[in-house]
Amino acid sequence: MKHIACGLLFDKQGKLLIYLRDDKPDIPFPNHWDLFGGHIEDGETPEQALAREVTEELGIGVGIAHFFRDYEVREGDVFPNVKHVFWTRLNQDASELHLVENGQELRAIVLAERQQYKFANVLRTIIDDFVASGIRY
Repeated sequence: MKHIACGLLFDKQGKLLIYLRDDKPDIPFPNHWDLFGGHIEDGETPEQALAREVTEELGIGVGIAHFFRDYEVREGDVFPNVKHVFWTRLNQDASELHLVENGQELRAIVLAERQQYKFANVLRTIIDDFVASGIRY
C-alpha cells in the first residue's frame, strides 16, 4: 500500500490553500481541486515528505505541521493508499505564493466555501472531518 502525506495548509488570513490539478487524461482526478502533498519516499517520515512536497510544489518551507488523522483509501485512486493528513498555518498570504511544480491554479478559500469545489477522491471528506473536529487553526 502506498503512503501519501497531505497538508491542510492555511495562509496568514486563515484561508485553506488548494490547487486545481492539471487537465491531463493520464493523471488521477484531472481538473479536480487538491490539497498539497504527495508520495512518501523510502526512508522519509510523513512529516518529512510533506515538507519536501510543499517545498517542491510552492517553493516554501512548511514549518511545524500538526498531525490530524490517517485515512485508508481503497476506492477512487489508481491504487490503495494511506493518506497521513497534517495541518499548519503558513506565514505567507496566498497572494505571495505561486505553484512551482504542477497544477493550473492556486486558490485560497474559506472553509465554508468548500462545497463549491470538486475535490479529488476523499479530500472533501478530509476537509469536512477537519471542520467537524473544531480544531482552531
